[in-house]
Amino acid sequence: MVDDRQEGDGGIAPEAFDAAPVTVAVIRGPERRLAYTNLAFRATFGERPIGEPVRHAFRDLVQHDYFDLLDRVLADGEPVTLAEAPVSLFFPDTGYEQRFFSFSLTRLPGDEPAVLAVGVDVSGSVDTARRADAADEQRRALRRFQSLIRVSAEIVWVTDPAGDPVEPSPGWERVTGQSWERFRGRGWQQALHPEDREETARSWERALAQARPWRYVYRLRTVEGDYRHFQVNAAPVYENGVVVEWVGTCTDIEQEWRREHRRRLLDGAAAATAERTGLREMLGALADVLVPALADGCGIHLLPDYIDRPAGAPLLTERVATAARPDLPRQPPFGREWYAADSGFTRAVQRSRPLHHTFPPGRPPAGMLPQGTTEWLAAANANSVVLMPVTVDGTVAAVVTAAVCGEREPLSREDVDLMRQMFDHAHDALSSAIEYHRTQRVALALQHSLLAEPPVVPGLEIAARYRASPATAEVGGDWYDSFVLPDGAAVLAIGDATGHDLAATVAMSQLRNILRSLIVDRQECPGDVLRRLNIAMETLIPEGSATCALVRVADGGPDGMRLDYAVAGHPPPVLVCPDGSVDLLEDAANPLLGLGPLFDEPYHSAQVRLPPGCTVLLYTDGLVERPGEHLDKGLERLCEQAGRFARRPLPAFCDGLLTRLPTAGIDDLAMIALRVPPAGGEAIGAARP
Repeated sequence: MVDDRQEGDGGIAPEAFDAAPVTVAVIRGPERRLAYTNLAFRATFGERPIGEPVRHAFRDLVQHDYFDLLDRVLADGEPVTLAEAPVSLFFPDTGYEQRFFSFSLTRLPGDEPAVLAVGVDVSGSVDTARRADAADEQRRALRRFQSLIRVSAEIVWVTDPAGDPVEPSPGWERVTGQSWERFRGRGWQQALHPEDREETARSWERALAQARPWRYVYRLRTVEGDYRHFQVNAAPVYENGVVVEWVGTCTDIEQEWRREHRRRLLDGAAAATAERTGLREMLGALADVLVPALADGCGIHLLPDYIDRPAGAPLLTERVATAARPDLPRQPPFGREWYAADSGFTRAVQRSRPLHHTFPPGRPPAGMLPQGTTEWLAAANANSVVLMPVTVDGTVAAVVTAAVCGEREPLSREDVDLMRQMFDHAHDALSSAIEYHRTQRVALALQHSLLAEPPVVPGLEIAARYRASPATAEVGGDWYDSFVLPDGAAVLAIGDATGHDLAATVAMSQLRNILRSLIVDRQECPGDVLRRLNIAMETLIPEGSATCALVRVADGGPDGMRLDYAVAGHPPPVLVCPDGSVDLLEDAANPLLGLGPLFDEPYHSAQVRLPPGCTVLLYTDGLVERPGEHLDKGLERLCEQAGRFARRPLPAFCDGLLTRLPTAGIDDLAMIALRVPPAGGEAIGAARP
């Protein structure tokens, strides 16, 4: 390749441009190859490859339209001159940046088309001119800004670069009543709400350090003595790249803040009720929404007996939820409290209207609330309290007690109205939850009323246990029963009605009562009794189904005690001997109850002799079933533990099984056990080693 720097161009040797103080380059040929660059060019743009097409040699150039200018000069021969044109590419001394050049493109004479490019770096003068223009524009903008904000904002202030006010602010003094002497320096922060001062100061110092615009919301004390929300906007003012002052405004946004606050509170209440179904959980979530948005402490009480309360009688409430801000003590979330008939709490319930009291901090009125709550208000330095009845379906179902403490502004009428709106919005969800809660209470009371204490039977021991599921608030259909027949025989029964609600509990009650009637009516074997129970269910409980295990224990004469039993869809009874051997009684298995009468296939019964000191155990599936596991595994564990506890006293035998067996915890469980006296009166009380 021939180095074109050694050849002449139009009678001028390229070397003549080597020492020129401007950048010079020659582009030649139809492929627009870079043919020559002088020293100034190479110092400015670096070593660009000679002989390469100029588009390739300057592939980092952002302004591609300059290549189009080159093509135009070569095509029509008209020179082009640009002043202060931006050039963005990689410069060897500074890296990738934008500079400004004044340059010309001229076509050279000769047989082969060529262009002479001459340029001068004018970035310095451009920057100086632009800074001057920018300063002028900034001053004009500042004047316009100051004129505008003095008209549009309530408060305008100016500080030095360190953030200290440099002149009085008439708007600030008008709104806050704070004089210039108290306003200057950092004195303006004393007009802020005490809870906002520290964080506001930190935010302002960060803005000063970073020289970035400041936008913030704080509460400002007005000349009337109340606090209102103000939004502050401040910006640094520059001269020659240096911050010379700050200009800021404060605008009253109290109404806008209240609207947004109301929206957030109602949205929070809606989320709290939408994500929960249990009444206690729902009310607890609503208490957490109230604190700290509206109050510093909150308690919610249910009124379980208000509807039936006689006139003049004390009012019993059940505290189901509490909340308090982190630096305050929190009352226990559960408990019962009595209110006198003439107390403020009771009057608020009777009138179904909020009771609102404001008082000196730490000095709540006596007689309105129970002593424990009054003591909490005093210890928390409360300054106001509201008792707000919550009406659901026309009846006062709960009462919300909310308090504000310390230097926080006391609860206002607007706050009380917002609390009312919050619970009104939650009405439908609360109605469903309260109805479900009441239904579950009725079902639980009915269920426990049916789980009677076992009878005292001479010569026999009977013990029963019931444990509700810790993982669910639902009421199960598990039940057990035991009683003595006129002939002296002892009857034990256990079962599980389908479902986990009041309907299941009612079905359980019906099954228990029907079974009792059938057993007493005739002296039949257990299988026949279960068959008649199955027939009765078709008429009395047509939509129900259940399982049951029924045993009858009687004196069998010289052979000792005898056990007659039958099982309908239920886990088999367990026979545990004093030596630790265990048998599953599986010879009298029958279909599930509720499948319709099986006239052609009678229910089966079975009979076994009960050795002295043995234990008969009936239980529900919650004791042995675990999700994803075959029932045989659970039965195997039960037999192992029952054998281990065979010689323990009967109550300890039952408690040991409840403690040691790894139940799933997702279902209720019940058990009832009977022990035959040992031979010769030997005591059973020591565990097997």
